[in-house]
Amino acid sequence: MNEPNLSVTAMHRICLKSGADRVSEAASKELAETLEKIGLKIAKDALVYALHSGRKTIKADDIEIAAEKIMHNGLTL
Repeated sequence: MNEPNLSVTAMHRICLKSGADRVSEAASKELAETLEKIGLKIAKDALVYALHSGRKTIKADDIEIAAEKIMHNGLTL
C-alpha cells in the first residue's frame, strides 16, 4: 500500500489514548494503513447506499450505516 493519508502522529496519539506508555513508529504506521483500509471500505459501502437512495452525496447516515454493518458483520481487509 502507498504511504497512508492519515497522520502517523495522530495514530501515535490514538495509541497513547488507548493506554499505551510507548508506541513505535512502525506501530503508528501500521495503524494508519489499517484504518485507511477500513475507512475506504466504509466510504465505498456508504457510496452504494447514497446511490441506491438516488443521491450522489454521501451523508453522515450512510457512513453510520456502513460502519455499523462492518462492525456487526466483521471486516475482511
